[in-house]
Amino acid sequence: MFSRQIGIDLGTANVIVYVRGKGIVLTEPSVVALAKEDGSNRPRIVAVGEEARLMLGRTPGTITALRPMRDGVIADYVITEYMLRYFINKVCGQVRIFQPQLMICVPSGVTSVERRAVKDAAIRAGAREAHLIEEPLAAAIGANIPISGPSGNLIIDIGGGTAEIAVISLGGIVVSRSVRAAGNKLDEAIANFVRKRYNLMIGERTAEDVKIQIGSALPMDPELTMEVRGRDLIAGLPRTITIGSNEISEAMDPVLQQIMGAVKAVLEETPPELASDVIDKGMVLSGGGALLRNMDKLLTQVTGVACYVAENPLYCVAKGTGLALEHLDFFRRSLVAVH
Repeated sequence: MFSRQIGIDLGTANVIVYVRGKGIVLTEPSVVALAKEDGSNRPRIVAVGEEARLMLGRTPGTITALRPMRDGVIADYVITEYMLRYFINKVCGQVRIFQPQLMICVPSGVTSVERRAVKDAAIRAGAREAHLIEEPLAAAIGANIPISGPSGNLIIDIGGGTAEIAVISLGGIVVSRSVRAAGNKLDEAIANFVRKRYNLMIGERTAEDVKIQIGSALPMDPELTMEVRGRDLIAGLPRTITIGSNEISEAMDPVLQQIMGAVKAVLEETPPELASDVIDKGMVLSGGGALLRNMDKLLTQVTGVACYVAENPLYCVAKGTGLALEHLDFFRRSLVAVH
């Protein structure tokens, strides 16, 4: 009975699936590899998830590895539907007596067309019914924040495609901002920085590895260093350089400033009563971006409000979608309506 209720964090970087009664059962990159078939217009799916991520930047001419989600919304409808069906089958099995009930999160700033696209893709992928919940709300539920009370809570969810900042009270979003500056933009900033400063071309996977291994939101002392390999743009040959964490902080700064700007804008718009609650409790940081070193310290420094990283920040949204589905009657009025 339980396996019919599934919460999905359909992210730009990862798809995380929560099954009622089992918890988080699957975390896979949202990447699909396609092969062009001779003579037919329809490409063939070669790999999905981690297997496809390993192909990024390494495919021959006949195979393309791509991300069907961009900036938190569907960029390629058909491939997203296929990817959803693949993950639902992986969790529920190919042969199902019951169609699952899904809860999927969407960024708070999406249009009604984008919402409709997510819902339609879920139904076509084999769901009996699909509900949508806004990402910051799901993150707050997953971070165990008591959102139903008349008290203000500020959540910052930094994912792969979007950073969502919201003040939540009485089970709903009071003020929110969604900026398309998050994990993927940080990777791009690192790759551009290395290209400009060292004339070295690196791929998006290498840039992501650099961010994870030595990236920091604030300069560090002592500094971390790492060897980075890529293609020399002048000689055209492979080359290795050593790069420090403070250079990476400098590279990521413009993107981080966009996130800080959005957090400040939300704090400025927050009603005074709720603002005093936020100062008392502090801000909660979730999503993959919360794992960036010193991100919480940077937020505290810029806003003057204490910032805490949620427990298991990467899984907050997926856990929140699952819990909202388990207590559907309670959260029904907080869900996104699709017209």
